[in-house]
Amino acid sequence: MFSKLRSLIFKIDPETAHNLAIKSLKLNLLPSIYDKNKKDNIFQTSLFGKNIDNPIGIAAGFDKNAEVYNSLLKLGFGFVEVGTVTPLEQYGNPKPRIFRLEEDEALINRLGFNNKGIKNIKERLKSKPPTGLLGINIGPNKESKDRVNDYLLGFRAFHNIVDYITINISSPNTENLTDLHEISKLEKLLQVIDLEKENLKSTTPIVLKISPDISKDQAIGISEVLLKHEIGAIIISNTSVGHRESLKSILKNQKGGLSGKPIEKKSNQLINIFYNLLKGKIIIIGVGGVDSGESAHEKLLSGASFIQLYTGLVYQGPSIVLKIKKELKKILLKDGIKNYKEVIGKKIIV
Repeated sequence: MFSKLRSLIFKIDPETAHNLAIKSLKLNLLPSIYDKNKKDNIFQTSLFGKNIDNPIGIAAGFDKNAEVYNSLLKLGFGFVEVGTVTPLEQYGNPKPRIFRLEEDEALINRLGFNNKGIKNIKERLKSKPPTGLLGINIGPNKESKDRVNDYLLGFRAFHNIVDYITINISSPNTENLTDLHEISKLEKLLQVIDLEKENLKSTTPIVLKISPDISKDQAIGISEVLLKHEIGAIIISNTSVGHRESLKSILKNQKGGLSGKPIEKKSNQLINIFYNLLKGKIIIIGVGGVDSGESAHEKLLSGASFIQLYTGLVYQGPSIVLKIKKELKKILLKDGIKNYKEVIGKKIIV
């Protein structure tokens, strides 16, 4: 059905189309998806102590305001991450702020953490308990004078109602946010969060989401900080401000973060770098260009234990998890694999 409707959907402004998708999920207007591979042993796994059907999650950015997380779980996602959520409600950057690069199977967005704020989203989560594994992505307000405190406010609000909390230091659409990749600043941020966790007696895992636009030397420093602070997982990676040279679309120079197929290779390279640095001590969640069984397989081979996607959903439609699982299972069975975890990190990328 989606393949027939896609050309019509793609005539609509991307942000309007996204809002319609959220409304459709809220109203259960999408047809039920039958998954004959649900509970398949080849995909069975657990994340942060919770059993899940498969390692494919939806990345933050799709369900910014925690409106449809249970509907997304019904589409077959193994886990859902909502947000990014800031302490105060904010509109974000001026429209238009999402662009489809159809020839490149990519998006560019400069949304700027548009969301309803902690209070509103906390109330939603409390009123509708998640039916599966749920994470929340938190960040600072654009005009904040104390960004570290904004992260603390987010952690305090959500630590006892979600399964994990992602610290987003990597959006290119909030000015100077990526400065938190600097080792001294990252160290300070994680120290403060560790102390807050201790004060709250919280066991909620902390996840860090990083930019794809970092060097190998930066990766080495970041990995040392993550190991020191016993971070639960690292998400590799967010959108990129680079990688525009080979793009075909006339929209390629729009300001914002690039996602989708053009950053797949860079994401895989970075995953492999961190896999070799972290040596299995910290979970890697791979993001960037996942839209098929083959691309999911490449993420696993590079060193990711779990996968997230967003742009792939835009281009492939609501049955994308079903599609990926079907294709990935075929690849794994051909190689005699009994559970997908057997292939994690089996490919060295130069």
